[in-house]
Amino acid sequence: MMRHYDIKFVNKEITPFGGLSFFLKMLEKCHFDEHLASCSLPQQGSNRGYKPIQIILGLFAGVWCGANCFGHLDVVRYDAALCKLLGWERSADHRAYQHYFNKFSQAINQRVFSELFEWFFSELIFDNYTLDFDSTVMVREGRQEGAVKGYNPKRPGRPSHHPLLSFISDVRMIANYWLRPGNTSASTNYLSFLEDTLSRLHNKKVGLIRMDSGFFSGDTMKYLEYNRLPYIIACRFNNRIKYSLTHETAWVELTDGLDISETTYQSDSWEKPRRIIMVRHEIEKRPKAAGKQIKQLELFKDEEDFGKYRYSCYVTNLTLPAKVVYDTYRGRADSENRIKELKYDFSLDDFVSHNF
Repeated sequence: MMRHYDIKFVNKEITPFGGLSFFLKMLEKCHFDEHLASCSLPQQGSNRGYKPIQIILGLFAGVWCGANCFGHLDVVRYDAALCKLLGWERSADHRAYQHYFNKFSQAINQRVFSELFEWFFSELIFDNYTLDFDSTVMVREGRQEGAVKGYNPKRPGRPSHHPLLSFISDVRMIANYWLRPGNTSASTNYLSFLEDTLSRLHNKKVGLIRMDSGFFSGDTMKYLEYNRLPYIIACRFNNRIKYSLTHETAWVELTDGLDISETTYQSDSWEKPRRIIMVRHEIEKRPKAAGKQIKQLELFKDEEDFGKYRYSCYVTNLTLPAKVVYDTYRGRADSENRIKELKYDFSLDDFVSHNF
């Protein structure tokens, strides 16, 4: 049945981004403008320049509207209804954004974001955080400072950046972010990054730290133990760990095709042995078991069980049962969703900045 619609023109501006009003109400309710202004932002050199807060909110609005480069931020400028919603008579063009953000140096970044993170986490009525650490690869086109060839599984040989990130698993929020050149390893500057992250949590307690195998080193564990921080770190497979896995006999079956065991392990560079949780997945019964930490061993091919299992291994200072440690570490996989949100929803790896 044909429906009849009243089609007519009106003299009012319309926008497809009216849902941003809820975002703006949230910022208003938490007094974001006031806290941002107190962070000693770089000021404009001309009286005709846009206020820093307008530039930053314009960036937020542009990204929420789908902008993935500075040129796309003009979507806010040419949307009259959106400008009125934001309370502006006019909005800046993309060159104004580039000019203003070039005023940020490394020292200014550190000061501004440290103050913002401290304010944010101090407002959360929550404690005993689970802190996850991870790194990701951002492929870069053209010639950007710090974009060099490094580990790049999807596009080998392409220049990239290799940022280091931390997440608060309990509230699904970013705790810290450092941009790094593409040829750095996951653990490069990790201890400085950890200290900086803990300082931003505004005296909140960290109940657990989880990391992948890129952070598997004696220095990392020694630092965490010295500061009495509980941790679970995926092991990097070396020959001695592989030997322990293939010659372990005291496996306990958790479910069909999934076994767990534990032992102690001391690297030549460690001053003491540490607890290792070992997990094996029977390939035939659990063919979908996958992940960066789950590997099929290619060493000891003469062993009876070669090719039958995939393994994962975790070092920890927790005294909890092995199964609880394993189940607790599995929650770290949610950090991959935060990285996907940053890349696909907030265009983290699309905005081009020649100044590192």
